[in-house]
Amino acid sequence: MKQYGAEFFGTFWLVLGGCGSAVLAAAFPNVGIGLLGVALAFGLTVLTMAFAIGHISGCHLNPAVSIGLWAGGRFPAKKLLPYIVAQVLGGIVAGGVLYLIASGKAGFSVSAGFASNGYGEHSPGGYSLLAALLTEIVMTMMFLLVILGATDKRAPQGFAPIAIGLCLTLIHLISIPVTNTSVNPARSTGVALFVGGWAIAQLWLFWVAPIVGGVLGAIVYRFIGPTEK
Repeated sequence: MKQYGAEFFGTFWLVLGGCGSAVLAAAFPNVGIGLLGVALAFGLTVLTMAFAIGHISGCHLNPAVSIGLWAGGRFPAKKLLPYIVAQVLGGIVAGGVLYLIASGKAGFSVSAGFASNGYGEHSPGGYSLLAALLTEIVMTMMFLLVILGATDKRAPQGFAPIAIGLCLTLIHLISIPVTNTSVNPARSTGVALFVGGWAIAQLWLFWVAPIVGGVLGAIVYRFIGPTEK
């Protein structure tokens, strides 16, 4: 239960910190943090939580990561469902807290997107479903490749959180214009439920693509660097 609790609070922090930066601070008048700031915020949530709870739960914070680690031989199947449930619940609670904070400002409306992920007319840059699908698969694949490599026993010890946090930052710098960057079904679900409508209708892609990407990342790492036994 401590592991599941750690995943709940870790994912809560990721969604509140990452999506919160996008909703509350990205376009703040005159001193908004912009795309670079949002990308850095997502990376910092993972970096800080990796040091805080990595020794408790492994700090997955992401169903696609848990599934990818399972596919890579690093995580037992029996813990997959409880981890995913804890992560999704953490994301939803964070979405609720963010909604309560954001709605304290006059004129707030979820119609602005509320940091939801989307494609087509709901992509920040107007990218197609195919472009969004490919982006999410490739970005999650590379994320898992970095996670598996950085946490390998042969890698320099103690630096994995830095590599993983910076990788997530880079992923956001690349893909925010395409999908608003998911690579994490729990992050997508946590805000989409409060937007409803189109965000729920397009949510399937942000479950399917990251999971496919996570498994592909595990397959690639099994090929280039056999996992620990």
